[in-house]
Amino acid sequence: MSTSTPKKTPPPPAAPDGTETPPKKKQKKPGTSRPRPRTGKSGGKRRRKKPAVSTKELIVWTGLEVFGLVVTAATGVVVLLGCAAARFSGTRFFSHLLPFTLGVLGLILTGALLLLGWLWLRRWLRQKKLFLPAAVALTLALITGIMTIKGDFFFAFSQFRILVGGREEAGRTTIAHQVFAAYRRLDTAQLRQLIDRAKPFSPAIDAAAKAFHLDPDLLHGIAAAESSFLPRDSKDGGQGLFQITQIPEAAMQEAASRLGVARPLADDHRHNSYLAAATLAHYLAQMRSDLFLGLLAYNIGPKNGGLRFIMQQYGATDFVTVQPYLQQLPRDYPIRVLGNALAFRLFRTLGTLPAYEEGLNAVRIQQIGIPGM
Repeated sequence: MSTSTPKKTPPPPAAPDGTETPPKKKQKKPGTSRPRPRTGKSGGKRRRKKPAVSTKELIVWTGLEVFGLVVTAATGVVVLLGCAAARFSGTRFFSHLLPFTLGVLGLILTGALLLLGWLWLRRWLRQKKLFLPAAVALTLALITGIMTIKGDFFFAFSQFRILVGGREEAGRTTIAHQVFAAYRRLDTAQLRQLIDRAKPFSPAIDAAAKAFHLDPDLLHGIAAAESSFLPRDSKDGGQGLFQITQIPEAAMQEAASRLGVARPLADDHRHNSYLAAATLAHYLAQMRSDLFLGLLAYNIGPKNGGLRFIMQQYGATDFVTVQPYLQQLPRDYPIRVLGNALAFRLFRTLGTLPAYEEGLNAVRIQQIGIPGM
């Protein structure tokens, strides 16, 4: 039996000086080596760090996002509740109250689902760009704002105000439409004539309105109803532009204080305007800022206890309930004043007097609103 002996590797050749030369290392072919990836403490690959976001930038984008969402959500709630109130208005349980209640519950559930969907979408958008959630939210708000210009939204908003305001808002809406109808009946040529006559007195009226925090167009409407901007002394004792008669002493003192005089003169146009503004402000405070009752009290004056005594006598609580107990002229007085005031506001805003019944003018005029309301 033969045994194999392992082959011995020959020793490295000796150098001329008798020392051994070290063995040559194998050289790797170029292009075959790959750099080892750097690893962190966890052993995984290092990710590129995102640029740091400042706190101020984060607050700005978040604030814009919240603003856009709030505008969109608020508009949607107003429109849906307003449309539901108009669709299911009534007192029957199964045909009116129950469907409206179910609609409100459905709105709450839909809102919760939309919020969850937005949180998921927001996380995805922020991974792309920091500003994307705010951009999308503002876009939604812009689309919602464009839709509000249409008449459908204004109708839904009116129904929403009645829903929230209850009987008070319903009465206010009814009277407001009386004002719009009064404006519709006015002759455009006569209105333009009134506006031309008012121009010399407008600076004094505007100053008086500013002094007592009143709408200047409202004061113009009173002057138009009282004197048609033809200042004179009337048979019933009225004087000047606003036909001043009996003035409460408190209003007289307030006007004197604003004018810086001892006693205002009713035959002075500027003084007359301040006296009228002070008197109207006095009655508005007495009637708890109710515009219709304030104008009615202004017209009736303090004689025989004034409007407050009439309301107490008959148990009336607002303009609607006190109307049947008044004579024809004072009952229509607030409507006539506000019809003229609306004309002045429209001319100041639009530079013209649009016909109420043409096209979408009715909706446009209602959006501009009645002075003082």
